Parts: sequence; C-alpha cells; structure tokens
Amino acid sequence: MPWPSRKRDKGAVADKKEPDAKIAKTENENSDKEEEEKSAKPPAGSSKSGWKNWKKKESESGGEESKITYCHWLLKSEPESRLEKGVDVKFSVDDLKAQPNQTTCWDGVRNYQARNFLRSMKLGQQAFFYHSNCKEPGIVALVKIVKEAYPDHTQFDQKDPHYDSTSRKENPKWSMVDVQFVRMTKRFIPLSEIKAHHLAHKADGGPLKDMMLFSRQRLSIQPLTQGKNLSGLLIPSVGQAASSIYGFSFLTTEEFDFVLSLEEEKPH
Repeated sequence: MPWPSRKRDKGAVADKKEPDAKIAKTENENSDKEEEEKSAKPPAGSSKSGWKNWKKKESESGGEESKITYCHWLLKSEPESRLEKGVDVKFSVDDLKAQPNQTTCWDGVRNYQARNFLRSMKLGQQAFFYHSNCKEPGIVALVKIVKEAYPDHTQFDQKDPHYDSTSRKENPKWSMVDVQFVRMTKRFIPLSEIKAHHLAHKADGGPLKDMMLFSRQRLSIQPLTQGKNLSGLLIPSVGQAASSIYGFSFLTTEEFDFVLSLEEEKPH
C-alpha cells in the first residue's frame, strides 16, 4: 500500500537490539508461524457463473469446477486524510498520478494472507484502484503491476506506522509490489452499485454472487479468480488502508469483466 513513507529515503532503518526475553521471542515467532501457516493457501472460489449472456454452457466445463488461480486484483486506498501513529495515510488516485512515472510501491501490508496474495501478483496483471474508508467508496481507475514482490522497506523503518520490530533484513516477513496508473474508469463505479449487483446475482446465479469484496472485506488486497481457459484478474484493495483493512481483493475473470462493463452504463 502506498504510504507517505515512500517519499522518504527508502533505505531501511537499522534494527534496534531489543532486550526481549528469549521465551517471549519464541512465543511471538511461534504465533507468527501459526498465522503464516493458516494463510498459506488462498481461499478457493468458484469459476461457475450464470447470468444472462455471462452464462457459460454446461458443455464447456463438463459440469466440473476448474482450478482457481488469481491474476486480477482490487486495490483499496484511502483518498481522505487520516492519521495513523501520527502519519497521514491518505493516498488517492490523484496522488498516484502525481508520482514519478505515475508509479508507486504498494507497501504496508501486514496480514499474512494478503501478503501471500501480493506475492502471487505477476508483472503486467491489472487491478482496480478502489477508494476506501471515505464518504462514497468505489472503483475509480485501473492500474497494473510493474514490479513483482520484493521486501517492503517500511517494515524496518521505526518512524513508519507499519514498522515491525520482529522482521529481520536477512529474512523479511513483508513484501510489496510496484503499481502504475493505467487509466481512469469512464465513470466512478460506487460500492453501492457493485453490492446491488452482488445481491441480485446471489439470487439468480450471476457472476458477482461469490465476489470476495463482500465475503472478505477486511483484506486490503483481493484477487479475481481465474477459471480454466480464463484470464483472472485479482481485485486488490490497495493504498492507505487502515491497519484493520489490508487493501486488496480478488475476482474471477467474469467478475472483473462484469464490473468493468459497468463503466459503459448509466449510474443506477
């Protein structure tokens, strides 16, 4: 998630030597290991859909669910000022466009499952840029991954809200990717509109019936699932997300295509 810290020197701050008891350290490491093991496998989704012209013929899949992969994302970021540990975590799409080459690192992810999703992002994959924790949340732009996962420098910066004293430079816990602005959506696509389609599709089997944005709202990065012969798009929630929201989500190709098609329609 892009934080103001990226405007500072990205050089990692030297780790403090802490006089923690060995027992306490072991307990913390075991706890981290347990959390990491729990999140080792991303949740499976369904590649089946059935909504008007989005419906797939039964013969195409043989009635079986295909293996799910993630390659489309929804990244959540906060467009309004909010202080976290004395640092303003605001980062809107306009802030992204103002960055050199309209590119920034997506740092600050401190959730193991979200981190694992982030590490699975590949060069060139696209994501929705989603304004979160604001008066009217929703999708405002498209971005793409321009650098795959590498160590997040903010975990070593004691002045950063996401400093992690338990992470070591020789074996860093947290990663980030670089994202670049692609284009604004043709219109703002509000969360309320996406949710209305989600609820309708839950009743009639449409492509948004299992959308992760509504089933795992606390992840700031969410993928879009990819079915057999489909190019999935993870919908990550990026940006200055609150510490309780880890900025991204995933979607199936059908979910991504359907949501993107909304920009062509009049607002509901």
